Formats: sequence, structure tokens, C-alpha cells
Amino acid sequence: MATLIIYYSQGGTTELVAKTLAQNLRASMVRIHDLKNREGFKNKIFASINAFRENKTDIVPARVDLTGYDTIIFGTPTWAGNPTPAILTIIDRCNLTGKDVILFATMDNSRGDTNIERLEEKIKMRGGRVIETFTLATKGKSPEKLVSDTEAIIDAKVLKMYVR
Repeated sequence: MATLIIYYSQGGTTELVAKTLAQNLRASMVRIHDLKNREGFKNKIFASINAFRENKTDIVPARVDLTGYDTIIFGTPTWAGNPTPAILTIIDRCNLTGKDVILFATMDNSRGDTNIERLEEKIKMRGGRVIETFTLATKGKSPEKLVSDTEAIIDAKVLKMYVR
């Protein structure tokens, strides 16, 4: 069995964290793409409202085959203290029965914990078992700092023990 990272990233920060996890944990990756335009001030306001209301969105891929994976890692930025619509949409389409799940949220400053709490509720409703979580503040950090912070979390949380 193996580990799969499913993530959404708009600006590339969450993707960098996901790639660092994949390299260190020998995991496969699937990037979820939101088909709505989330760029620009006006669209970002609507994106935050959509996240707050937990609105679903059109995504690609529409579904992810979890066969052959026993550990799933979900990663998302924090928008208005909540997970992104793209991650909420894909989680609602997954059967996580019998799957171990690790959750992570990136954030500019704070409120990642509320994001994680909501994700945990969604994972449990889909039959998954949350075995670890973490948040990572990203504002003003260089890519090198984000990689080193992610590697420090991998060590501190002993994430390698959860993967095969």
C-alpha cells in the first residue's frame, strides 16, 4: 500500500509543501484544479465567501481513485479560516472508509486551526480516520524556508512512521 497527497494550490505555496512532503514520504500526488477564476481582488472576495459557505465548485480531476492507497494526505490553503471549495468538493467525492488521513493547511498568518477542524469533521463523515494534522504559516517566507519548515514538521510529527 502507498500514500497519496491530494492538494489544491492557487499561488504555489501549498504545492511546494505538498511536493516537499511527497519527496520526503515517497508519496504520489494529485493536484486539484478549481475551474472557477479565483484571480483578482473581486474574485478573491467571492472565493473567501464560497469557502466560508462551503460552496462546492467544478474541479479537475472530478474524482480521484484511492484504490491502492492506505494513507491519504489532503492539503489546502486557508481562505477566510476555511478549507478551499476545491478541497471540500473532492473530499465529498471520496470514500475514505478504512483510510488513514493526514491533513495540512497553509495560511498567511492564522486561522488554520479552524480550517483543520472543519476538514477533520468532513473526513470523519466520509469514513476516514485522521491520524495527524498540521498548519504552516507562510507569509513572507522564501521557498527555501517553506521547504525547511515542512521538513521540520515531518521530523517533529514523525510523519514517516505513517507511510509505507
